[in-house]
Amino acid sequence: MLSIDVLEEVKKVENDIINWRRELHKIPEVGFDLPKTVDFVKMRLEEMGIEYKVLVNGSAVVGLIRGAHPGRTIALRADMDALPIKEETGLPFASINENMHACGHDAHTAILLGVAKVLNKYKDFLKGNVKLLFQPAEEGPGGAKPMIEEGALEDPKVDGVLGLHVGNISDELKPGSIGYSYSNLMACLDRFKIKVVGKGAHGAYPELSVDPVVIASQLVVNLQQIVSREISPSTPAVVTIGKIHGGTAYNIIPDAVELEGTVRAIDQNVREYIAMRIEEIARGITSGMRAKCEYEYVFGYPPLVNNEEFTREFVKSAKKILKEDQIIEIKKPLMGGEDMAYFLQKVPGTFFFLCNPMEIDGEVHPHHNSKFAIDEKHLKTGAAVLLQATVDLLENN
Repeated sequence: MLSIDVLEEVKKVENDIINWRRELHKIPEVGFDLPKTVDFVKMRLEEMGIEYKVLVNGSAVVGLIRGAHPGRTIALRADMDALPIKEETGLPFASINENMHACGHDAHTAILLGVAKVLNKYKDFLKGNVKLLFQPAEEGPGGAKPMIEEGALEDPKVDGVLGLHVGNISDELKPGSIGYSYSNLMACLDRFKIKVVGKGAHGAYPELSVDPVVIASQLVVNLQQIVSREISPSTPAVVTIGKIHGGTAYNIIPDAVELEGTVRAIDQNVREYIAMRIEEIARGITSGMRAKCEYEYVFGYPPLVNNEEFTREFVKSAKKILKEDQIIEIKKPLMGGEDMAYFLQKVPGTFFFLCNPMEIDGEVHPHHNSKFAIDEKHLKTGAAVLLQATVDLLENN
């Protein structure tokens, strides 16, 4: 039976994790265009002697630690991409380009590299294998799905998957704690577009028009009634109109107005119902007011749902690392989206949060903010929990 002093082993790689995170923080890249980030990951894996392959046109890396004994294959996932935001933290290792790791993906990548270094050290004692999923484009348009389509979960076939997210995502957590859920943790991430096609006219003669501005205004109000009057108050859902575009001058009624928005739901049936009702309401109102409607709905990341049995095993492992009050079950699902959901659709697994915010200019700034920052002293906690869970899942198969 493999016996690892996880906390001691993580202590040995803690400086590596922090230094790797800082190096990655300086060179943030966006979407699928991650050449420097991918090269960094590949170099670290080569230094460790870990085999890997690249997928998705070279923007994704899949490492493989082959255990000496037969067993399950557990995948560990880290997203690598950043955001097109100019950093304003003033940190000595701040971004040297116009992008920023404003969501902590640099920490995810560094933590996974640290865990890989420890696991590879003990590969002659491992029962089973560990896959290292270094994923691009979590911030959009999504890298998990194309990785799956190109076989990231096959050869050897993955039996379970783990991932984490750093920062200050849930208000139910405190610094140094982790948060988990036994089922629905995060919402879907969908978008829709409605084009109201009317008839333009001079603003002084509205009777000659079919005014798309007035019709679009009716739509904005009526779409909110889907959530407030058709969805149970106990089932979280959001319909947000984030963009309205129409018109060229204050005294001209335009021919058309475009609306764009997002839908968030934690339940797949609710998600599909909202998509259907937006179209029905949009077409009903526009036809009733003598206009036409063009409708587009894009089903993006699905709801993120943890596997209950797998998560119970994860929590048992976490209790070997942390105190009871540092392991918190999240009661309120988050309405943000995460394409880790695609991996969790394919194999049982768990996605958990590590709370480690850091103040800049006297306050904690949210994710996707130019002053977002994380406290590196807690990175070892994320690494230790991830490592302990992986070891236990392999040993107890």
